[in-house]
Amino acid sequence: MTTNGATGRVGQYTLENGLRLVTAPAATGQVAAVNLWYGVGSRYEVPGRTGFAHLFEHLMFQGSGNVKKGEHFDAVERLGGDINASTSTDRTNYFETVPEHALDLALWLEADRLATLRAGMTQEVLDNQRDVVKNERRQRYDNVPYGTAFERILRLGYPEGHPYHHPTIGSMEDLDAADLDYVLSFHERHYGPDNLVLTVVSDLDPDDVHQRVATYFGGIAARETVAEAPDSSLEGPIGGPARDMVTEAVPAPAVFLGYRVGAYGEREFDVMHLVSAVLGQGQGSRLYRRLVVERGLAVDDGGAAADVLPFRYTPSLMLVTMIARDGVSGDELEAAILEEVAGLADGVTEEELDRARAVLERDHLQSLSNPSGLADTIGSCTQLFGDPELAYTWPQRWADVTTDDIVAGAKRLLTEENLLIVRFDPEDPDTQGGDA
Repeated sequence: MTTNGATGRVGQYTLENGLRLVTAPAATGQVAAVNLWYGVGSRYEVPGRTGFAHLFEHLMFQGSGNVKKGEHFDAVERLGGDINASTSTDRTNYFETVPEHALDLALWLEADRLATLRAGMTQEVLDNQRDVVKNERRQRYDNVPYGTAFERILRLGYPEGHPYHHPTIGSMEDLDAADLDYVLSFHERHYGPDNLVLTVVSDLDPDDVHQRVATYFGGIAARETVAEAPDSSLEGPIGGPARDMVTEAVPAPAVFLGYRVGAYGEREFDVMHLVSAVLGQGQGSRLYRRLVVERGLAVDDGGAAADVLPFRYTPSLMLVTMIARDGVSGDELEAAILEEVAGLADGVTEEELDRARAVLERDHLQSLSNPSGLADTIGSCTQLFGDPELAYTWPQRWADVTTDDIVAGAKRLLTEENLLIVRFDPEDPDTQGGDA
């Protein structure tokens, strides 16, 4: 596979305080993409203290020792730059794309909030952002159709007390219980240069970028106390079929299936990622062709019925999601999906596998097609696997997977014993189905 000569052009540096810097050339000139991956996500949270990793995604924009509330956003956006952040189970990510001449400003802003955030943290800031996060939970989880599906899936897929049992948003009760001392200690234990991968994608000389990063970040001390992640090991199947039946004011029945598969980065994950593409990614996938086009049982989602949640430190989840068309019951749709899943064990064609590889490779290459996406993918591969060049070579992992591998994976993992089902049905059985 060609990599456009990009491998070997990745620069890697480690500062004395442990910060890992990765540089890479941009395909688009005159911009610099800055991407920070901190090795803290919701897997570090314990029962009663959920939602803190995500809360910090918000708090990090509320001012620091030398930057007032909102000024980080304003400084970047006044330059025409893009800025945002996100939180997952395995990391918290902050990123901005700025004109190349503004790289120093972006680095200074990020270094300042890493070094001095606690100086700007007050009870008022905490109360304000806690309310923002609680409102986000209402808008994204509690007050939208099927909004609690992901939360319910995690509860069935991972046992109580397991670090992946809860979503990153956390619970209302835990957010209410957040106190300033714990928030300050959370930042102290997790936010240090020794827990950071900083990626810069630009046309600048890598050594120049290194010197700039050393100027702004080199004086920040590593953490005195390094947080330990709770044990996330997990063996065996889910112990299913595990089921959660929900009757709510939803527009149509919806079926969510989940299967526990290999951790992100393992061979089994790669095989099951291809299985998900054969089953439900793209309009050539089995679920789209048979349940949307041929049988008319499911709403047209464009071919997005299956995927794998990529968890690095515990078994991942392969998910299948479909919503029923008008007049189709949840029972009928669920039975039809399970029939298609079971059919994978009877064999797949070389044509199906080739299409699945092409779908996954297209999606991966699209993620590298702009400086911000490239920086994010490099940061992921460095933080999770210690190998930034995986960003360019990842599609090679699918090259030697065979149809026999696909069938064997389906037979071993897509079983009732390894199955969770979350079903949503309308409160009024006479209002079955949504828009066709």
